[in-house]
Amino acid sequence: MNFSELGKVIEILGKDRGIKREIIIKAIEQAFLVTARKKFGIQGEYETRYNEGDDDVEIFQYKNVVEDVRDGIIEISLNDAKGLDEEVEIGDQLGIKIENPNFTRVDVQTARQIIFQKVRDAEREILFAEFQHRQGDLITGIARRYERGNIIVDLGKADAVLSRKEIIPGEAFKPGDRIQAFLTEVVMTNRGPEIRLSRTTPMFLVKLFELEVPEIQDGTIEIKSAAREPGQRAKIAVRSVDKDIDPVGACVGMKGSRVQNVVNELQGEKIDIVKWHDDLQTFATAALAPADIQNIQIDHDQHSMDVVVEEDQLSLAIGRRGQNVRLAAMLSGYKINIISKSKLHEKIQKAVENLLQIPSISDAMAQVLVQSGVMAIGDLVAASAEEIAGLVEIEESAAQTVIEEATKMIEEGSLELQPDGEEELVSASAVPAYKGILDSASDDEEGQSKFSDAEKRLREELAAFKIK
Repeated sequence: MNFSELGKVIEILGKDRGIKREIIIKAIEQAFLVTARKKFGIQGEYETRYNEGDDDVEIFQYKNVVEDVRDGIIEISLNDAKGLDEEVEIGDQLGIKIENPNFTRVDVQTARQIIFQKVRDAEREILFAEFQHRQGDLITGIARRYERGNIIVDLGKADAVLSRKEIIPGEAFKPGDRIQAFLTEVVMTNRGPEIRLSRTTPMFLVKLFELEVPEIQDGTIEIKSAAREPGQRAKIAVRSVDKDIDPVGACVGMKGSRVQNVVNELQGEKIDIVKWHDDLQTFATAALAPADIQNIQIDHDQHSMDVVVEEDQLSLAIGRRGQNVRLAAMLSGYKINIISKSKLHEKIQKAVENLLQIPSISDAMAQVLVQSGVMAIGDLVAASAEEIAGLVEIEESAAQTVIEEATKMIEEGSLELQPDGEEELVSASAVPAYKGILDSASDDEEGQSKFSDAEKRLREELAAFKIK
């Protein structure tokens, strides 16, 4: 069967579309295999081969060699088979070349459509593999049009989607504008690979700094974590593996040139560059800047921290509409509760008064318990007699009496597990944010006392408060 200039078609498709020659040949062979089955019957077994020498597609029909033919489509007699191949025997399968398939114009058009579809599928697979390999990179394209609020971005070989929610609030693009974004995901759909971009993810911020700061590219400076409220404010934590290089200064650049380039790309988003510290308390203090922090109690079990500030520092710590504390929480990975020093003092006094309702607890014992982190009756009854005895330096039997009295009063309704009223805290949860090589807090050992290092530090920190 002659298919005019088939070799040239293969060459052009390979060059223009970047598809391997073997893939195109396979597509052609599959196309004519489908066409042959339609023309000669689906019961038969066929094979197609591209003959490069003749620049033609050969079609073979396989038939079973039998003594007596019952179905001429799938069987051939031994005598007829011997005429084609002298070594053939009964039970063999013989491939017979169809010399003149007499394909009609419709048959050829069907083959062309199948080839086109196969080539297009191959293109999609190539694009999918290429852009999947670039997933997690910065990518630049040209805005082409809007579709349902999403921007279609021309990347040259393919289009990408920058959805409405991934655009920085307040920014607008018109057709022809250059767009830089972070490639978040590549998904294969029925229409081909869908390339999804983002300008709001913290990773976009990280990649922009990698682009601007050579020390990040060569590994001298590491980005430990990053958090954003797109278009408004961001925080990024950095550290240097070289003690002679200031990571914050390197990211800021000469006269602020490096960070300013990032700010300009993010539509004026204010960026706080925080020096990373392995000590979480030191790092949290830096992350909450510009507020002056009095003390911090960290609960690693709950992944939270209570931050105490002076009254005049409360608004700075919280930030505009809670922005500063939210970003600090995302940056650290810990929930942050902020309370003023005066409110904490009130909370402590209320906790002491609550504990003093238990007959066997003296004023001195109540103060020690509160300073040790027992801020509610629930904390007391959840502890063991051994733990309570160790804190207030009494016999275990006496501590057990305290716990039993508290439990009985709770059952009678004269005591509550938690103090009445809501704690006057401003809290920010650690919602997902970028974490580079940020080490997670180590898990506590089995059987660790409820009153862990966090409570011990709290005892030291609260000792500064005089409880009346």
